[in-house]
Amino acid sequence: MKPINQLTSIVTPLDRVNVDTDQIIPKQFLKRIERTGFGNYLFYGWRFQEDGTPNPSFILNNPLYEGSEVLVASHNFGCGSSREHAPWALLDYGFKVIIAPSFADIFYNNCVKNGILAIRLNEENVNHLIKQSTEHQKKIFINLKEQFVQYEAEEKFTFDIDPYWKEMLLNGWDEIALTFQFEDQIAAFEKKHA
Repeated sequence: MKPINQLTSIVTPLDRVNVDTDQIIPKQFLKRIERTGFGNYLFYGWRFQEDGTPNPSFILNNPLYEGSEVLVASHNFGCGSSREHAPWALLDYGFKVIIAPSFADIFYNNCVKNGILAIRLNEENVNHLIKQSTEHQKKIFINLKEQFVQYEAEEKFTFDIDPYWKEMLLNGWDEIALTFQFEDQIAAFEKKHA
């Protein structure tokens, strides 16, 4: 995983509530065992029309948002099944941060375990970010170490994050990489108990 500390990006607004994991990555695309390649199918049912052509009215098909690394969505993002493919698809597409008032618990954990910073902000702040990023093409600044989000020169919105997840994301560690931080102690234990 790549470490996350500070990030500046344009914002992609997704003003929808209860976006479930089947909408994020439909079930017919879950046949791969690698973690890559899922970005092509992100929000497939919304991004593409029945004939396979891009849906011009869907936000990800708007060239203004190309290269965005921050997705802002409404309540209960990532509900539905526990498929880990959903964060894989978001990350493979290029999103490193997702901001919403609430997330499904399993989805939230899958995000941080796979290197996506999932930020909970209150509904008023999220609605402000969605409105501003829909009307204007401005950039957002995110600072994980100091735990704040700032939209252009506006006030900072602070957020909470579990210290364990914060350390993992700041260092770019997954749970295996965290284990390797104790490699010397593990080797000493194994030698002692051989």
